[in-house]
Amino acid sequence: MSALDSVRAQDGAVRALSRAREHGRIASAYLFDGPSGVGKELAAVAFATDVVAGGDPHIVARIKSGSHPDVRVFGPRDEGKRNIQVDVLRNEILPLAQFAPFEAASTFFIFPEADVSFPVFQPEAANALLKTLEEPRPNVHFILTSERPDSLLPTIRSRCQRVRFARLPDALLRDILQSEGVTDDSIAPAIALSAGRADVALALAKDGAVDALTDLILSVDDAVRGSGPGALVELSEQLARRADLELALLTLQTFYRDVAVTSLGVPAEGLGFSTRGEELQERITSVSSSAAAARVSLIHQCVRSMQQNANRQVALDSLLFGLRNLC
Repeated sequence: MSALDSVRAQDGAVRALSRAREHGRIASAYLFDGPSGVGKELAAVAFATDVVAGGDPHIVARIKSGSHPDVRVFGPRDEGKRNIQVDVLRNEILPLAQFAPFEAASTFFIFPEADVSFPVFQPEAANALLKTLEEPRPNVHFILTSERPDSLLPTIRSRCQRVRFARLPDALLRDILQSEGVTDDSIAPAIALSAGRADVALALAKDGAVDALTDLILSVDDAVRGSGPGALVELSEQLARRADLELALLTLQTFYRDVAVTSLGVPAEGLGFSTRGEELQERITSVSSSAAAARVSLIHQCVRSMQQNANRQVALDSLLFGLRNLC
């Protein structure tokens, strides 16, 4: 049995990787590109397992436990800006590539959330990685995963063979949520707002998060439609303190996307805020579809700027006043 069989609803990616292995044409570097929570890291480890273990259950078990020297996963740091520091990369990670493979015929270095580990605005570590990618050793392979590949250096992207991952279907998300013990009444709205991402669906399904975030988003919309500058600054300060700020902004983005398409006559069924269809209909009269679409773009820019370590307060002030100007 192939380890890639555990990767669900990513048939195109699995076929491409399986063909590469079967024909002995494994690239020196891959970029797994797609939304969060759709199985990119799972597929990276599974692909490495199939190549390194060759079906040997003992080796498979060692890889699963993280104890095999030829399959290594280096995620972002847990603290600070989370990027991999250049000294760590040069002194602790890349030297391993000079001596690999260690036990198997091939070695894999896997970097989940590569856009976080090697952000374009802090290029020192990215340039160090690039030098290794430009001079690959035989049978040493790198897999970078990213939901924001344009945040990586163009030269890194050009050295990687891209494998695209799609959003997950609702049926699979339902299976995942049910397996995690999510109650039935929380499943449908969590799926609707998740945009096909299992991690977002799980976050939304916990402890009434869907209702709380929906109420927050509607209050933000009320504020940008009718509040004065002082109230917007106060709201910005409140949002900046939220631990789930990015999730809240993604939910706000979904809301304005729903407003945009609903104002064009698309039925509410199937939209993220389908459970609040009446409220959606009430609000579309206050904003045109083009203005709602422009708001989606503003929120995207705000999220990107904060991912690049912009000051939260400044970014949110700019966002809220920008949304207000589009009324």
